[in-house]
Amino acid sequence: MGIYNKDEVKGKIEQGKGWVKDKAGEITGNRDLEAEGEADRVAGETREGWGKVKRGVSETLDDISDRINS
Repeated sequence: MGIYNKDEVKGKIEQGKGWVKDKAGEITGNRDLEAEGEADRVAGETREGWGKVKRGVSETLDDISDRINS
């Protein structure tokens, strides 16, 4: 497993912020805040997923390059 890229890290952070908003909304009965938190979590998951795809492509290209050069 490679080093996380910025999209993966920012996605995780966004998910964490969303989780906090979601739970705060649940506790306070603020449905708007809860919905905003859920949306942030989904956006964070999407961004993290995109980062994983980018990392996978990069690792694959590195492997191909290593095989060509050896």
